Amino acid sequence: MKFLHSLGKQGGWCTFLLFVVFLNVGCESLFKKKEPSFVARVGENYLFEDDIKKLLIEGMSKEDSASFVTNYINNWASKQLLLDKAKINLPEEKLAEYDALVADYRADLYTRAYKDALVRQGIDTLITESQLENFYESEKENFKLKEKVVQIRFVELPRQFLNKDEVIDKLKSFKPEDQTYLDSIGVQFKKLNFNDSIWVSAPRVIGEIAPLTFENADKHLKKSQFFEMEDDNGVYLAKVVDVKDINDTAPLSFVEPQIKQVLLSRRKLDFLRQLETEVLDEAIKKNEFEIYAEDE
Repeated sequence: MKFLHSLGKQGGWCTFLLFVVFLNVGCESLFKKKEPSFVARVGENYLFEDDIKKLLIEGMSKEDSASFVTNYINNWASKQLLLDKAKINLPEEKLAEYDALVADYRADLYTRAYKDALVRQGIDTLITESQLENFYESEKENFKLKEKVVQIRFVELPRQFLNKDEVIDKLKSFKPEDQTYLDSIGVQFKKLNFNDSIWVSAPRVIGEIAPLTFENADKHLKKSQFFEMEDDNGVYLAKVVDVKDINDTAPLSFVEPQIKQVLLSRRKLDFLRQLETEVLDEAIKKNEFEIYAEDE
């Protein structure tokens, strides 16, 4: 450990690396095979140069690099020393229990990564409109809204905006030519939303239109209603196209992402069940897997 501390005090990571490189160059003239370079040892455990190199961030100063390396080496050494003491001082049954947990966790990591890779390759992620509609119709009772949703178009104008009445007329009418006009002057608006075919939750609308609150939302968010509100920041003009209230059946488009996730999860589960069955069947055929019956 004195060597490590002296290395840290001198800020000597770069010097140490130069020493290692020089040592390697000298050795290469004598031996053809280049052995991995290590920077620290605790008992029979070695910390290799490559283990630290890959952690260094490009562009770090020499001082930061030296500090990082010194801290990393000391932390690594502390863990190794405590681990050695734990193996000596913990009861055998505890060590066996922890070893089993580690082995189980490692197996879970490997198999999960392998199964995820097979799932990505093996399942069809395309969900058709008919599949969405069929699931929606069969599960409608499970798609009750927990919050009000609306279809709405709105704009926020600066308080000094001159053609407010014309914008109101266009926003109410919203014929193709009205949309073209509103789009053409959209850069003058502080906010805008003309996509009124999308269902949006009332809390989200409240978050966009500052004077609209949970207390006055029911008054303004009504089907086919136009409303105008104002605060110190601007003027808000909105046309509500349609509304669905709490406990109404959610529109298909609003729950479509949720349905897609459910259908894909089911496909994944079916795929994994089939995979496990096939793996077991193959192992049995190859005589790699047997179950021994207990003698009665």
